Amino acid sequence: MSATIVQTNNKKFKKLGIDPITLDIIENAMMNARYEMDTVLFRTAMSPGIREQHDEFPMIANLEGKMVVGQFGSFIYGFKEAYDGTIEEGDLFLTTDPYSCRGAISHINDWLLLRPIFKDGRLIAYAAMFGHMTDVGGKVPGSLPTDAREIFEEGIRIPPTKIYKNDELQEDILELVLHNCRMPTWNRSDFNALVAAVMTAEKRVIELADRFGDDMLFSALDELLERNKRAMGKLIKQSVPTKKQYFEDYLCDDGIGMGPYTLRCSMWREGDKVIFDFEGTDPQSQSSVNFLLNEEMFKMFCGVYMIMVFDPQIMFNDGFYDLMEVRIPEGSILKPREPAALSCRTHLLGRIFDVLGGLLGQGDPDFLAGAGFSDSPHFMYSGYDKEGEWYQLYSILFGGIPGKPSGDGPDGHSLWPSFTNVPNEFLESYFPLRIETYESITDSGGPGFHRGGNGIRMGYCFLEPGSISIHDDRWLTYPWGVNGGLPGRRSEKLLHRTDGTIEKLPAKCDRIEVKAGDILHFNTWGGGGCGDPFERPAERVAFDVKAGLVSKEGAKRYGVILNEDLSVNEKRTSTLRAKLSKERGKPPMFDRGGDIPSIKARCLKETGFPAPRQPEFQAWAMKMNETAKKKSKLPKKRKKTKAA
Repeated sequence: MSATIVQTNNKKFKKLGIDPITLDIIENAMMNARYEMDTVLFRTAMSPGIREQHDEFPMIANLEGKMVVGQFGSFIYGFKEAYDGTIEEGDLFLTTDPYSCRGAISHINDWLLLRPIFKDGRLIAYAAMFGHMTDVGGKVPGSLPTDAREIFEEGIRIPPTKIYKNDELQEDILELVLHNCRMPTWNRSDFNALVAAVMTAEKRVIELADRFGDDMLFSALDELLERNKRAMGKLIKQSVPTKKQYFEDYLCDDGIGMGPYTLRCSMWREGDKVIFDFEGTDPQSQSSVNFLLNEEMFKMFCGVYMIMVFDPQIMFNDGFYDLMEVRIPEGSILKPREPAALSCRTHLLGRIFDVLGGLLGQGDPDFLAGAGFSDSPHFMYSGYDKEGEWYQLYSILFGGIPGKPSGDGPDGHSLWPSFTNVPNEFLESYFPLRIETYESITDSGGPGFHRGGNGIRMGYCFLEPGSISIHDDRWLTYPWGVNGGLPGRRSEKLLHRTDGTIEKLPAKCDRIEVKAGDILHFNTWGGGGCGDPFERPAERVAFDVKAGLVSKEGAKRYGVILNEDLSVNEKRTSTLRAKLSKERGKPPMFDRGGDIPSIKARCLKETGFPAPRQPEFQAWAMKMNETAKKKSKLPKKRKKTKAA
């Protein structure tokens, strides 16, 4: 099954030589078009998730579907393979169903709009944009139920659908979809904003083709992809060893009492190609924490990480995809079978970055960073106000970025660099709540030569009765430190009731009823430290204490003793550092704060919650997982010679 492209002009494009100046002009024009898509969207969307936090991802791709500029990598491969229909001039596609586009989007809150760009009857490019909708139906407000057992519980699913035909909106389809959402006004506005963004991209691409010629634009986009491939090819050879590297990390729990789930990946290079193999990753969960990981999406994650760490000057696009092979076992938590629930896949999505960091850093410890804020914790608050009007908030919180070889991790930052926080003034103006606290959590970043960034504490005072949902992780396992750096502090949620009682809330929960005056303290986790904390200049530790990032007592974790005026006590510091360094011995490459059995044994005492029980997997998923393991261990068949 695959899409059929319908053109009235089948003339093939010519590959032309292109000078560096023209290429640079086209490159920058494409980048400007990509950022103009963002601007149009932000100025016309209504939901705070898109308008304020920028939970959206634009893309402009060549006629093959390879992303030339964008943020989240191309999903057009999966779309074209899964869509059994025509792609024609004047079409605009809408889809929200991960299973209908092979994971091009990974949960149904993301509305994906795809526009084929035609000029003179020929397909010349694609533009796409997807954004997270505040609500798409489902069993709970926000449409992200932790305890969902099937995707049918998560909201309305839209397979690849022509929402525009011949440039005309199919209003009956849109009305049907909006009828199934709790915030139809917001959804309509955000939908129109997404449409405007992709139409803006189309306009700019056609302008470029008119200016330079269709063949020159075709050749320039191809060269931009090839340039990326050449640069990434060299980077892969330099940074990825032929010897197999292995790393694993964990999802703390599934929201229904089981965990942790293990995410395993091996990496090695064969010639020019790097292989990623997720053999041994746990089978799919019975809850909604599964992540239908599209292989192209993972390549994008890997490319972004490698470029940002090793060579930020490389233009990021899909040109390097042929240099990577990704193997994900069917029936695993990263490749669940339909109709597995997917709404809370954010936790595994973020954990992928920690796994990549662990894999790539082993071969070159000088580039190894700690585990950081690898998540986008969700906070949702909904109900009816005094006027009987429905309110519904969806927002993403920030945390500590890990310490890295080049410096300290930022405090209170997002997993996605383009995300911004919802201003407190906006929250207080549009929702019945008051922000009591918004601060860095002292000592939450892991100590290291380069300190892990601190998490943040958000204090929400509710002004109306309502219901809240929380989706978070790293409450059980620690954000690990590297090369002597210590782990960051775990997350915690405390609900202060008006009667004076304090309730500890799990990291993943829905339908928590709150009353006017209740205050939720949402504490996010800190980043792991990088490098030996006993070698961090004592003056920098003293500065952090004065800035409130580290406490005076916390400075002792760096082996630093401060005087009453917060100046460094040189003599006592030297003595303490020598003592602590001797007691520790040679620091490990990774400090996870203990292995899983010991962490679970301490769980109740340290967190107030019993340790999650061992995950229970469906029999067919376990069988499929074991079969995949056996296949991977089979010796390769030898080719028969003529003599044989």
